Amino acid sequence: MPRQRNWPSSVGRGAQSLAYPSIEAPQEDRAMPRVAKSKRLVFLSHSSKDTWVAKQVAREISSCGATPFLDEADIDAGSDFEEDILAFLEKAHELVVLLTPWALDRPYIWAELGAAWGRRIPIVILLHGLTPGELQSRAGIPVFLKKRDMVDLNEIETYLAQLIRRVRR
Repeated sequence: MPRQRNWPSSVGRGAQSLAYPSIEAPQEDRAMPRVAKSKRLVFLSHSSKDTWVAKQVAREISSCGATPFLDEADIDAGSDFEEDILAFLEKAHELVVLLTPWALDRPYIWAELGAAWGRRIPIVILLHGLTPGELQSRAGIPVFLKKRDMVDLNEIETYLAQLIRRVRR
């Protein structure tokens, strides 16, 4: 049975309108959100043009019992953006990347993918506005991405069911 989605009734309220819990960084390590050691950490990589969609994905990840990292919600204004990103990527259990036609041109997407690949953590590719064939035939796409299973955003329940199983382990 598909999971019930509770999408927000309005857009543009900022991170406070998200249904996933506020993540507060400890004083001694402002770059790492405070979470229980057993909590599964999911880094959500996306283009700024896809922020609204990424917030909905983050909320779904949270409803599965995992802790999503979303830069807009989890990095304080004035913080060292790159350090915060790297600190969470070092601790993340998996990376979910929202790949859209415009996301493919964003350097941070590729840096985050490279960091996850280097750590050998699972990389989940959510496609929106692209088919697997379009992505695989595009010049310059690394083989490590081309050989992965890709999930269309409209089929996100497939990934979420797998995430629930990983959270329960």
